[in-house]
Amino acid sequence: MKIIITLTLIILFNNLVLGQVKTNSNNAFVAREFNKEVALFNSKNFLFSNILETKDDVDKFEVIPLASASSGELTTLLYKCEAKQKEGLILGFYGNYWNEAGVLYQGYSYKNLEKDKAIEFLNKIEDAIEKNHKFLKNSDDYNNIVFKYDDMYVLIWTTSGSYSIRIFWSGFDSTWEKTAYERSKRRFEKKIK
Repeated sequence: MKIIITLTLIILFNNLVLGQVKTNSNNAFVAREFNKEVALFNSKNFLFSNILETKDDVDKFEVIPLASASSGELTTLLYKCEAKQKEGLILGFYGNYWNEAGVLYQGYSYKNLEKDKAIEFLNKIEDAIEKNHKFLKNSDDYNNIVFKYDDMYVLIWTTSGSYSIRIFWSGFDSTWEKTAYERSKRRFEKKIK
């Protein structure tokens, strides 16, 4: 009998502590895997609900996945809606997320950067790296730079001749490696004129 009660308590406690729950803030939801295809599929609802604010009319829009970090924690997507003259960059965050009760679960959420803000954000990262190149290369992994953009903190450091970017936003801590950042920036600039 003690064994059954102990097992029951362990199972209940495990479900309470490690449960995956939906949060109402920042559009974060339960998710198990996140890649460009999943980000593309899920970002459409975010786009027409929060950015285009679609009502009774039919809205035509494009959403194109640009790049996904190899960590799977960050995906970038370009969007355009000519009729509403809206275009920009969506950052899709995925990873471990802490809710207000301190429960850890996997979730995803999207951050919108309209065209001018997206260009400014991507250029600020590039400028920060260029201006601090010598400092960063002086000591791999130990020398770091950080800045705040909007409501995100951006941390940059070098490792083995490359750099990594961590973006802290709304409870997410996502790593964006050099290749994914450069691919996102290049594709965004090419497709948005």
